[in-house]
Amino acid sequence: MTSARKIHRGDPERAGCPVGKGEDGVWRVSGYTAGRAVLRSADTVQAGLGIESVEKLPARIRRPVLYRDGKEHREHRRQTARYFTPRRVDERYRSVMIDVAEGQLATLRARGRAELADLSFHLAIEVACAVIGLTDSKPGIKDRLESFFPEKIGKPGLTSPHGLYWLVRHNANWLRFYLADVRPAVKRRRKRRRDDLLSHLIDEGCNAGELLGECLTFAAAGMITTREFVNVAAWHLFTDDALAARYREADEAGRIEILHEILRLEPVVASLRRRTTAPLPVPVNGADGPDGGDVVIVPEGELIDVEVSLANLDEAAVGADPLAMCPGRPLGPGAPAMGLSFGDGAHKCPGSSIAILETDVFLSRLMAIPGVRMVAPPRVSIAEAIGGYELRGLVVETG
Repeated sequence: MTSARKIHRGDPERAGCPVGKGEDGVWRVSGYTAGRAVLRSADTVQAGLGIESVEKLPARIRRPVLYRDGKEHREHRRQTARYFTPRRVDERYRSVMIDVAEGQLATLRARGRAELADLSFHLAIEVACAVIGLTDSKPGIKDRLESFFPEKIGKPGLTSPHGLYWLVRHNANWLRFYLADVRPAVKRRRKRRRDDLLSHLIDEGCNAGELLGECLTFAAAGMITTREFVNVAAWHLFTDDALAARYREADEAGRIEILHEILRLEPVVASLRRRTTAPLPVPVNGADGPDGGDVVIVPEGELIDVEVSLANLDEAAVGADPLAMCPGRPLGPGAPAMGLSFGDGAHKCPGSSIAILETDVFLSRLMAIPGVRMVAPPRVSIAEAIGGYELRGLVVETG
């Protein structure tokens, strides 16, 4: 079977049960229905994504929303949902996306060539900052965030020079981001609230450390992942003439259909982990429960890895020839076009509509530039903990 994927993260046709326990003790879920059931279950809590470090924080410090579960998490999501509705995205953030995209593409035209990761990171930063409320930063936010999320990152510790270096570096980066970006925005909003997420968090009584943690969590979720998706989507368009022509000729709905299909094939985060808090029945072979087919019972306290990149190839959900690029493909009941790439359940990405729209706003304008082309493909690295990809070095040229 020919694969349209650019990112290779193992054998996508790996045979075996869609739910099984590995030799390392981790349960791996590769079926779509099984993965969705795990992500929607109230008998699991967040695992992975750096939660080990968060759990070391003092109990008095409120965890960022990404690391909370249960009633508290649901209530927070309910109260902040208004910042991410499709209507608000269109009315409040589209103009920001257009302005930033036009500015970055003007830079490209003036220089004649640029690395796409730089252009798309500026876009992602400006949009995420507008949503969060980080609109009073000192100059240099891009460099501060690049330091926070470098291509290669070490593990902090106290037992080696390497560990000490990364410990000092992490703490210095936290302080720089707080002093230059978070504190100025908080100071302004304590005097006068605005209609943004940061003002809401201040009203909830978050202290300085908690506000910093939430801002960094949303920065990682809203800036880093969007930059990567813009790059991989552009890579597909620049190397598939038929797909690029279809994208250029389509209306917005048609272009987003193409982006959803690219995201299904190339999920930015390919591994979502949960830990069970009670025995969890996980459906197998498309079953939705004990009366619909076989189930596997995962005991309490077990770690489950939902393998998104494999679940998105489940033919019962996404139809035949799942490795092909087929925008608008027939889907199984209830399956979204992007599969589980935005997650599902309580922790489903709240900013999914923002990410897709800003990607389209940018790429539709990029691909409309006469003579635009890719002159250097990206180098690919994989963050093993989440199966995520990082693309750097994709150079575009005009004229």
